[in-house]
Amino acid sequence: MSTSTTTEYQASTPTGKIANFMDTRAGLSPMVKEFGRKIFPDHWSFMFGEVALYTFVILLMSGTFLTLFFDPSMAHTTYEGSYKPLYGVEMSVAYASALDISFDIRGGLFMRQVHHWAALLFVAAMSVHMLRVFFTGAFRRPRELNWVVGCTLLILGLAAGFTGYSLPDEMLSGNGLRIIDGVVKAIPLIGTYISFFLFGGEFPGDDIIGRLYILHVLVVPALILLMIVIHLFMVVVHKHTQYPGPGRTENNVVGYPVGPVYAAKAGGFFFIVFGVVALLGGFFTINAIWNYGPYDPSPVQAGTQPDWYIGFVDGALRLMPGTLGDFSFKWDIPFPWGTNTLALGVLLPALVPAGILFAVMFGWPWIERWITKDNREHHILDRPRNAPTRTGVGVAGIIWYCVMWAAASSDLIATHFSVSLNDVTYWLRALFVFGPFIGFIITKRVCLALQRKDREIVLHGREAGVIEMTPEGEFRERHERLDDYRLYKLVSFENKKPIPAQPGRDGKIKASEKQRAKFNRWFYEERVAPVTREELAEAKTHDHSDVPSAVEGQDGQSSIGH
Repeated sequence: MSTSTTTEYQASTPTGKIANFMDTRAGLSPMVKEFGRKIFPDHWSFMFGEVALYTFVILLMSGTFLTLFFDPSMAHTTYEGSYKPLYGVEMSVAYASALDISFDIRGGLFMRQVHHWAALLFVAAMSVHMLRVFFTGAFRRPRELNWVVGCTLLILGLAAGFTGYSLPDEMLSGNGLRIIDGVVKAIPLIGTYISFFLFGGEFPGDDIIGRLYILHVLVVPALILLMIVIHLFMVVVHKHTQYPGPGRTENNVVGYPVGPVYAAKAGGFFFIVFGVVALLGGFFTINAIWNYGPYDPSPVQAGTQPDWYIGFVDGALRLMPGTLGDFSFKWDIPFPWGTNTLALGVLLPALVPAGILFAVMFGWPWIERWITKDNREHHILDRPRNAPTRTGVGVAGIIWYCVMWAAASSDLIATHFSVSLNDVTYWLRALFVFGPFIGFIITKRVCLALQRKDREIVLHGREAGVIEMTPEGEFRERHERLDDYRLYKLVSFENKKPIPAQPGRDGKIKASEKQRAKFNRWFYEERVAPVTREELAEAKTHDHSDVPSAVEGQDGQSSIGH
């Protein structure tokens, strides 16, 4: 009878023993080998997504602390806390507990302000991250669904911010809820019933704070966590995008592995973000709820402002006129049970601008793919200047949003600059209509000018700032040739030309295809072609002053569209 023994690995250090125990029970080594070797490119613009992730972690930690002390009740109580100006004032339990957190809980005010600053930075980082994705074309195949996940995350971030902003039940957040109540009641037929259900009776009701609390601490964070997991999973599956450069192709990723390089850098960056948020929370007061007092539906304070990410809805309401000439946006519609009022002056600005903005955002990957007929996989990013039409559309959207956002402060603009409120409103209305078109035109011209400048630098070299005199007595400025890395960056983009309307299987050109061809011509007609190998070789054979400055395409014709 024979026995056999199996020699197992025995770790010699406590850390090794723990790692070996976990590996033999949970099989972690294959996952660590797979994800630890995952390569991520290194570029400063990729950090905005990390900032959004880290601030969300800070929100979870600070929010957990606040949840332990906040009471989301709308029951009435008399304040007997440390803040003497409000001592003996009747208020809701929610507002009283928010004051107790600020003045009577050790570290409470600091955690409140950390939570608020982190929320602002969370939405800002998400917004800038999505702008980076849009302007560089990172939403193209195979990342269309990840773009949709990002748009959903942005909406959930807005929802989380608004629900948290309304919890203290002080005058400022109460005015915001009053606006929401007005928008809900403007919905035809069912608006009043929805308002009664939402608030638990006539505004302000007795239930809204408790319901917003459940949304803020449970439902919305769970959905955000789900979207983040899906987003990171797709990033791993599709691999990370990268900017053009030597050795970078559609089939590889040039960068650092997750372990240990990227993990160490990401960990350090998390503590930097944490430190910045802590400094803001410790030294800069935000949302001083004790200055506003408890909410009372009867007065409305002047100068009340929402947080910046919700301001565009309030601004759209302020920009909307009540009448246009003799046309009124208030309609009284008779029904068998009585007359119902359709308040389009409230309903349209509250729903239409936000609906258009998010509809275009969600659908843009498919809109651009239909226009360009480009269904290829893209892992190399575009420089924004090399996609001038897309960049112009993005700037137009930013201007449209920013005008609505600025309109939310129209009263403060008027008072701080001593100008007429009506004049401010008229100018903002004009910018709301014409600003996006002006921004698009200027942005596209700037992108084309930058492309021409790139061509000139590639062909002539960089201006050295040194003036030389030739033997013939001619004065010239010395030019320095670019290094290979910079040269590759300036010439590595496609010369995309308009695609004419294509006939279908029946040999006929449909009306939709003709329309697509018009958009495609608008997208690509004005362009600057990259420098070809032949042009570059010719530029190196003779003096810079003899190189023609005209921008020529690969076909020898002007690369600027017809």
